[in-house]
Amino acid sequence: MLTTTQLVVLKTDILADPTFTSIPNNEDGAVTIANAYNLPAALDFWVWRTRVSQEEIVGVTTPAPDNTVWSWTIYIGRSQGERDGWREMFADTGAINLSRLNVRQGLQDIFSGAGGLAQRTHLLAAGRRKSTRAEKLFATGTGSTASPATMSVEGNLPYQDVLAARSLP
Repeated sequence: MLTTTQLVVLKTDILADPTFTSIPNNEDGAVTIANAYNLPAALDFWVWRTRVSQEEIVGVTTPAPDNTVWSWTIYIGRSQGERDGWREMFADTGAINLSRLNVRQGLQDIFSGAGGLAQRTHLLAAGRRKSTRAEKLFATGTGSTASPATMSVEGNLPYQDVLAARSLP
């Protein structure tokens, strides 16, 4: 559910798009518009993922453009304190929220120095994804691969929010 301020932003964005001007302001029209906002952003816009499991990080090759993999050799070469810090980050939920600056800083600290560069690159790639049009509209930041944005709205935009936005005076 969007806040009143977010609904105003959505309404402004809808009104600025000529493809939406002929769509009726009813439930069917709202579904059509919501579906458009739930598609990937027209230009790639990268956001920090808010839940990345340890399994995803250590067990998956990241998608293009990076195609990186976890290095157990680099991990094993870290100090005991760094490895303890890594385990502690995942202790409660098995996942980390990379939209949090302190989590990203912790990863930088654990894999600091030239020896950790490949691991930091992998963590950055695993910790971001392309946004939807709606997520981009409400995100803060540049949205580049090097500097993903932080989302204030995550997931699919419900048609009810489109109805509410279009009904604002």
